[in-house]
Amino acid sequence: MLQIDLWKRVLIILTCVAGLYLALPNAFYGPVEQHNDALKAIDVAGSTPELEAQAALWPEWLPERLVNLGLDLRGGAHLLAEVNVADVYANRMEATWPEVRDALRSLTPVRRVEAPEGELRVRIDDAGKMAQALEVARGLARPVQTLTGAGSNDIVVSGDTDILTLTLSDAEKQATDERTMQQSLEIIRRRIDEVGTREPTIQRQGSDRILIQVPGIGSASELKAIIGTTAQLTFNPVVNRGADASAAPGLGNSLLPDAEAPGVFYIIETAPVVTGEELVDAQPSFDQNGRPAVSFRFDTTGARKFGTYTAENIGAPFAIVLDDAVISAPTIQSAIPGGSGIITGNFSVEESTNLAVLLRAGALPAGLTFVEERTIGPELGQDSIDAGKIATTVAFAAVLFFMWATYGLFGFFANIALIVNVGMIFGLLSLIGATLTLPGIAGIVLTVGMAVDANVLIFERIKEELKTAKGPARAISLGYERALSAILDANITTFIIAIILFVLGSGPVRGFAVTLGIGIVTSVFTAYFVTRLMVVFWFERRRPKTITV
Repeated sequence: MLQIDLWKRVLIILTCVAGLYLALPNAFYGPVEQHNDALKAIDVAGSTPELEAQAALWPEWLPERLVNLGLDLRGGAHLLAEVNVADVYANRMEATWPEVRDALRSLTPVRRVEAPEGELRVRIDDAGKMAQALEVARGLARPVQTLTGAGSNDIVVSGDTDILTLTLSDAEKQATDERTMQQSLEIIRRRIDEVGTREPTIQRQGSDRILIQVPGIGSASELKAIIGTTAQLTFNPVVNRGADASAAPGLGNSLLPDAEAPGVFYIIETAPVVTGEELVDAQPSFDQNGRPAVSFRFDTTGARKFGTYTAENIGAPFAIVLDDAVISAPTIQSAIPGGSGIITGNFSVEESTNLAVLLRAGALPAGLTFVEERTIGPELGQDSIDAGKIATTVAFAAVLFFMWATYGLFGFFANIALIVNVGMIFGLLSLIGATLTLPGIAGIVLTVGMAVDANVLIFERIKEELKTAKGPARAISLGYERALSAILDANITTFIIAIILFVLGSGPVRGFAVTLGIGIVTSVFTAYFVTRLMVVFWFERRRPKTITV
C-alpha cells in the first residue's frame, strides 16, 4: 500500500537538507568567494584588518565550498603549447658523452667531432680497435623501460672507419617523448598551483601539445610568464671567461653570457656536474649583505656529486647556469659536502620568490612553443553567465508551468521536487569541487527535462491504474512501482553515455558529462522518492476518496 517506513522518510528528508545545505554558498557567491580568498591570504601572509573584514563576510560555521566557474564563465587565459620533444634527444646525447669518453679512454684516445643535433660522433685514434670500441659502447646501452619497447636498447651504436656514432633508438625516442610530455604536464601543473589559481585545465592534446586554461588570471602573457620559462638550472665547470661574443667554445663546450654583466661571456663545459632535477628544495632568502637570494638543497645523489666536485676543484670557478645564462660564477673556496647553498644575484624580492617557485616545480624538460593564445575578459564571462541564467530561468519556468497546468496538485509536487533537484545538483558540484562551464549549464537544463520526464511517466501510470485499481492509494502505489523500471532503464542508458563522454572527452565535454551524470542521479532520487514522500504526506492528511491526476 501507499506507505513509507519512518527511517526511509527521515533518510529522504536528511538527504534533501544536506544537498541544499551544501548548495547554500552558491546563492551568495561573491561574499563567500571573498571570504575564502581572505582565509587563504591570512594563512600565507598573516592577518590584516582588511583581510579580517573580508573573512567576516561569511560565517565560519556555514559550508564554504563553491562551484568553480570555468574559463568561459569567469574569464581568464587560454594557451595551446607545443612541446619541443626533439630538444631532449640532443640533451641526452650531451649527457652521454662523458660516459662514452670515460669508457673508451682505457681502450684508445678519443675526441668528439661535429655531428647533427641529437647525434654523438666520436673519433678513435686507433681505427684497428673499432670492433672493441663498438662492443664497449654497446655495453653502455640500457633496455627501454616500456612495454612497446621491450627487447630494445636505448641507444644504437655504429662505426665507420674511425668514427663511432651513437643515436637514440626509435623505441627510446618514443619512450622519451612520452616521458617528456608527462613531465611537462606535471611541471606546468605544479607551477600554476604554486601561484594559487583556481581550477586550471591542463590536458594533453595529440602527441606533443598541451592545452592550458586558467580561469581568473589577468592575461595570456601573464600565464606565459608563469609557465613559459624553462628554469633549467645547472652547475657547470668554467673553462674560460672573456668579452668575445664570437669566441669558439670548442666541442663539448658552450659560450654563455653573464646575466648581470653585459659584454661578459663564459665558456663552460656543456655536460653539467649537477642539474636542477636533483634539487629537493628552493626557497627565497637573503645573503649575508641582506640582498634577496635563493637558497637550495640537493638530494642525496646531487649532494654527493656536488661535494666530490667541489673537493677536487678548490680554487676553480664554478658556473651556476639558469636558462642558458650564467647568473653566478663563484670560485670554489672549500668543499661543500652538505649539498646546500645559496644563489645570489641582482634579484628583487619578487624575482627571488618567482625563481624559487620555478626551481621547486622543476625544470621543463623541453622548450614550449605557444601556437595559440587567448585572453577572455571577465565581461564576456559575465555575459555568458547572464545568458545561461536567462536560458535556465525560461526553461525552468516553462517546465514548472507545464507540470502545474497538466497535472494540478501532483504537478505542484513535481515542481517542488524539481527545485530541490537543482539545489542538490549544485550541492554535489560544490562537494566535489567541480568546475561549471556553459556546456555544464546545458547539462543542468537537460537534467531538468529528464526529471520532468520521470514524473510524467509516474503520473501517466497512476492515471492508468486508477481505471483498474481499487482505490486511489492502490493506484498511486502501483503507479510508482510500475513506472520505476522504465525510469531506471531510460536514466541508466543516459548515465552510460555520460560516463563515456567523461572518459573520452576533454574540457567542456567533460564538464557537460559531470553535470549530466550528477543530474541523472539527483533526478531519479527527487522524481521518485521526494515526490512520493510528498504524495504520502498529503494523502495521510487528506484521505481523499478520489484523486485527479
